[in-house]
Amino acid sequence: MEKLEQLYEGKAKKVYATNDPDFVIVDYKDDATAFNGEKKGTIVGKGVINNRLTNHFMKMLEENGIPTHFVKEISDRETVVKKVKIIMLEVIVRNIAAGSFSKRFGVKEGVILKQPSIEFSLKNDDLGDPLINTSHVLALGLASAEDIAKIKEYAFKVNALLKNYLLKFDIELVDFKLEFGKTSDGKIVLADEISPDTCRFWDVHTHEKLDKDRFRRNLGGEEHAYQEMLKRVIGD
Repeated sequence: MEKLEQLYEGKAKKVYATNDPDFVIVDYKDDATAFNGEKKGTIVGKGVINNRLTNHFMKMLEENGIPTHFVKEISDRETVVKKVKIIMLEVIVRNIAAGSFSKRFGVKEGVILKQPSIEFSLKNDDLGDPLINTSHVLALGLASAEDIAKIKEYAFKVNALLKNYLLKFDIELVDFKLEFGKTSDGKIVLADEISPDTCRFWDVHTHEKLDKDRFRRNLGGEEHAYQEMLKRVIGD
């Protein structure tokens, strides 16, 4: 498959057209951002790790009934994916109180929730990705009621699968952000990435943070944390 012109560049990835209109190539960068781009930096090797981990998780989820945009990993940083129209929602699933959830509701970080929670935010950096409810989503025409039901079904299933899978590596899935898109035939699929950029991963025993919180909170050791995730899950 031939790589053509760049279509888009985001905070963590570049997207390129190919000679097949149904597929694009995603190229993962080492750039790190937080707080809607207010904080910027670099985590050396992050792009390679996020590419490989995302593809590993996507393949596992596909095997367990979750349709994804993943097609083929073509290099350490590049992957062919199905071209999708992204639904402009960030879907956040939480198992343990942390981050903005703790701040908003006054719940101490680390408290295990009675059941997984789900929330949507509008995918819009200029507005600060504000929280949005189902009524707003329908009113704005961002997705249909059927779309929302399917997204929730997939999100909770991803949570159950990923949570159990990661426990084998002594990793706790605290919370994570998903994005979904529609293929040319209207099918909803899991898109974007599943990585230390978009998830909170803690060591089961020590609660050591193995994700981008190390960058957000100036804890240091970001590169080690990302490498540790790769080592535990994939083995190198």
